[in-house]
Formats: sequence, C-alpha cells, structure tokens
Amino acid sequence: MDVVFTSSERSYSDSPRAIEAELVRRGVPIRRRWLLPEGAWAPDEVERVLPGTEEARAAIESADYIVSNTYLLQRFEKKADALYLQTWHGTPLKRIGHDIRVPRHVLNHEVSSREDFRRWDLLLAPNSFTVPYLEDAFPGVEILASGYPRNDILSSPDADRVRTATRDQLGLAGDDVAVLYAPTWRDDDLSVRFGLDPEKLQEAGLDPHTVVLARSHLLTPVADSSTGWKGWRDVTTWPDISELYLAADVLITDYSSAMFDFAVTGKPMVFYTYDLEHYRDELRGFNFDFEGEAPGPLLRTPEELVRALERIGDQAGEYAERYGAFRERFCPLDDGRASQRVIDAVFGASPSP
Repeated sequence: MDVVFTSSERSYSDSPRAIEAELVRRGVPIRRRWLLPEGAWAPDEVERVLPGTEEARAAIESADYIVSNTYLLQRFEKKADALYLQTWHGTPLKRIGHDIRVPRHVLNHEVSSREDFRRWDLLLAPNSFTVPYLEDAFPGVEILASGYPRNDILSSPDADRVRTATRDQLGLAGDDVAVLYAPTWRDDDLSVRFGLDPEKLQEAGLDPHTVVLARSHLLTPVADSSTGWKGWRDVTTWPDISELYLAADVLITDYSSAMFDFAVTGKPMVFYTYDLEHYRDELRGFNFDFEGEAPGPLLRTPEELVRALERIGDQAGEYAERYGAFRERFCPLDDGRASQRVIDAVFGASPSP
C-alpha cells in the first residue's frame, strides 16, 4: 500500500503524522512517502519527497492514498482508484473555503485551492459543530466527524512524558511558566507575524519566571523573532505544535483554531484581540458568539495581558463554566481515539497491504 502524506508540505506533523503512526502501530505494511522540504525533521525510515518537483507529482499520482491536512497546490492527476483523505486543520471560528470574502492578493491561491478540494474523497471534521460549515465551504465532499487525530496525544498516556521531554528540549526550568502564543494570520497583511510586541510585553512587567513561546502562523514569513530576552522565544519552526500544547501552562491566542485543540488539555487560555472589530467585521466574520463564549478573557493591550497572566489561577475559576461548555461543544470527540476511528473508516478495521 502506497501512501503519500503531507502536513502543509512543510513538516512531519499534525493529523497525517498521527494517522501514519496508527497504521504503523497496527503493523500495516505501507510505503510511507512524505512531502517535506530540505531540512525538515522526519524519522530515518520515512521516504522524503521534495514538494513542487516532478518527483512529488509522480509520487502523488502513483499513490493509493493521499493524506493531507490542507490544499495541495501542485497540479496532478489522481489515480482512478486512489483515495484522497483531507484531514483539514481546525474548528472554524472564522469563515473558511468558499465562505471567505477573498482578498485580491490571495485570489490566485484561492483558485488553485478550489481546484484541489474537488479531488477530495473524504474530509475529516473535529466535531459535529464543524460539519455544516465544511459542507457549505466544500460542497459535495463526504465528511466524517471523527475528531482530529493530531489531538490524540493530548489525552494519551504519553502526554506527561511528551510534556517533560519537550520542556527539557526547550530548556525550560522547573519553575518556568510556559505561555504559548499562537496567533492566526491576517488576510489583509501577511507580513504580520505577531500582534504582540515582546518589548512592550517586557515593559508591562511580565514575571521573570514566565516564558512566552511565540509561534507564528505558517502563512506568515518565517523569521526568528527572538530578542535575547529570556521571556520570549520563537518556536515557529518547532515541528509539531501538539508537543508545545503539552509543554505550555497557558495559551495566548486570538482567533486561531488553536483554542479548540488546546481546550483538550483543560489548561487556561487568554485572548489577545487587539483588532477584534476589524477582524470580525472586515476580514473573516465569526461562526458563533466568540465574545460571549470564549473560555477566557479578551484583552486589548500588553498591560492587560500581563495582569491576566498574573491572576491566571483566579481566572480559571471565573471561566470554569464557560470553559466546560466550550469543551462539551467543541471537544467531545477528542478522546484519544480519533486516529483509530479514521483508520477503521478509511482503511478498514484490519487494513491489508
């Protein structure tokens, strides 16, 4: 069985990695080819293919299964009996697919992406809430509400081990409070990596034992934002964000779907929404009452953010009811068995080569 995997053609990560791991755990003999750029980490046994090359096109066209977490923009002809599994990559707070008001500067990308979704055979949904939005955004594609395989690790018996190992690799001390900062991108300005300025955060009096792990969206430029200040580290190139979710004690985000994944951990979140009205009213719009249902405070300034982090324990109690409702609505399938459900549905309960 020949399977081509890709996680945004950038890393060995996300739901495609979790699906591959479950196939390997079951002992399914497969040829594992990953679309990976030079320098991206992957296990030695993985067969690497450079994205955008003729070799990549040939690999995709000969595959029995294609497993991707977003659009494949490379032109190819899918084999007649191949199955293209699209895992997708987030619960939609904001509009997606055909529902987006497309800015002119991304129009060519959007046209290519619409060509790709017509090749999808099966699309994963993380929860029942997401299903109708996927149906509207990607009409005609079969949808499986399975939960996200990438989140299995967050509730697995290995979670504590992964947390400890990741914190050790990051050089975090035992008393460091790790705050993962993972914002989304801005459709009208792809140059914006972080709305939060580390200098202003430092000036606002961030506790010296707090370390912000800053991870920009993959659609923004890759650049190291580290300043030499212990309180800010750029972890954008860390291969798998799930490991960072486990290593972190708190999440700062804005409108990113990271909030839905991080909720599986039960750890506190705060929302740095300095441009709320612009993002909501002019860029993407929201699919539910974000301001009324967010499982943590919405903050506008670095000073507000620092004060919120100082009282994060009290905040957890204040938002406990909201947080519980949020998890019940968006995370019921994040039970550590999403990969198993996907393998059973796509490859069969006892898949054969």
